[in-house]
Amino acid sequence: MKLAIDAMGGDNAPAAILEGVEKALQEYKDLEVILYGDEKEINKTLKQNERITVTHTDELITSEDSPVRAVRRKKNSSMVRAVQAVKDGQADACISAGNTGAYMTAGLLVVGRIKGIERPALSPMLPTLGGEGFLLLDVGANMDAKPTHLAQYATIGSIYMEKVRGIKQPRIGLLNVGSEAGKGNDLTKQAYAQLQELPINFIGNVEARDLLNGAADVVICDGFSGNLVLKSIEGTALSMFSLLKEQFTSSLKNKLAAGVLKPSFKQIKQKLDYSEYGGAGLFGLKAPVIKAHGSSDAQGVFSAIRQARTMHEENVVELITREIKSSDE
Repeated sequence: MKLAIDAMGGDNAPAAILEGVEKALQEYKDLEVILYGDEKEINKTLKQNERITVTHTDELITSEDSPVRAVRRKKNSSMVRAVQAVKDGQADACISAGNTGAYMTAGLLVVGRIKGIERPALSPMLPTLGGEGFLLLDVGANMDAKPTHLAQYATIGSIYMEKVRGIKQPRIGLLNVGSEAGKGNDLTKQAYAQLQELPINFIGNVEARDLLNGAADVVICDGFSGNLVLKSIEGTALSMFSLLKEQFTSSLKNKLAAGVLKPSFKQIKQKLDYSEYGGAGLFGLKAPVIKAHGSSDAQGVFSAIRQARTMHEENVVELITREIKSSDE
């Protein structure tokens, strides 16, 4: 497959992007990559590879840019050019770790929505204590969701987890303030009723406190709530490991104990590390558009590439398109 990558997006670009690409090329012999960005900066650290093409761009979308204005005015930016490559058929999928709002806007304006999908969802895989992970839809693409949007998210999530992650009849949960039916606001109450009518394995409401315990394989919510959940999980994990590090380096006795427990803590960290789960797919678009975390290191970039490759190989977009079309008939 051919993959278009914004080499200039993210906190650690372009070094982390290039390192992640090199790792992916070693792992996947059928992968070809088109890097978009400042050719001079890229070539400082890029290892020559016949499967890498560098396309120079002289504009950059930053985190401070207004999403819509940036996409419309900076058409030669690394981000927009990567998305445009997918639209033009030059690449099968694209990845960026840059400005999330601008990337979502570029995906909508350039690639376009699948017919029948009202609003795309930004959907990352998040860790669980058991290591299986769960898919969260939506984490910010659609802040003001309607019940029909959440119902479409459930269908999309079910298809993805079954076809890509190999989970038969994935459990679909609706994020709510209580597990009992009838809980929540108007949005969740109406969405609950619609989810019950879908041909999916809807298990009812799930609470935020149970997500890391694997309460559901797919969790549905509006973008505002989903973004709060995402940031809370990330922040809690970072704070927890910061506290542990502080405690285990506070005395000689604790340092000795840390040495003994280091392998166990390493396993725990891997289970809670978002970089192992890939990026967030912008589900509902006509091609795989993957948003890598803004602070992605090489492993995070590699995981995002792995996710894009899997979505392409498993024809996820085609499966979603077919399912949505059949449900509308």
